[in-house]
Amino acid sequence: MSDRSRTHQKALPLTDVGILLYSDDRNTRESVRFAVGPRVGDRDIRWTEVATHAAVVSEAEKGGLDLLILDGEAAKSGGMGICKQLKNELRRCPPVLLIVGRRDDAWLATWSEADGAISHPIDPFEMKVAVDDLLSDGAIYHPANPFETKASADDVSVPLEDSTK
Repeated sequence: MSDRSRTHQKALPLTDVGILLYSDDRNTRESVRFAVGPRVGDRDIRWTEVATHAAVVSEAEKGGLDLLILDGEAAKSGGMGICKQLKNELRRCPPVLLIVGRRDDAWLATWSEADGAISHPIDPFEMKVAVDDLLSDGAIYHPANPFETKASADDVSVPLEDSTK
């Protein structure tokens, strides 16, 4: 391939970002979408909005999501309990951003193993910064199967000493 033909190649399209948004309150979902906007960096957002616990679990099990935003104040099933469930059941759970009732409740997000937390009322700047931070490594998550058991570098145990002595 000549240098000339390389300069005329189209750039590869960027992969979109899959964000699942859970809240039983339509106004909360609208506030989150408005705060985050249509893009993260150079990538378009593909929103998946759900309003039930079962829908969150179903969508998370399908894979292809880069971030979960869960409303900790949702009725019936709060986002904290759902987060804890997903972190325990999925081998490769995407990062989770929890929306808690008030700033003083943010510590509760640690119990649920959330990767970040913001409080109601939603501050658009704070929400955008939190989402950008959780997706800042530039990697797209998109596991085909969140239950996959492929070993990663983190899963390999290295002996501390030579056991053949």
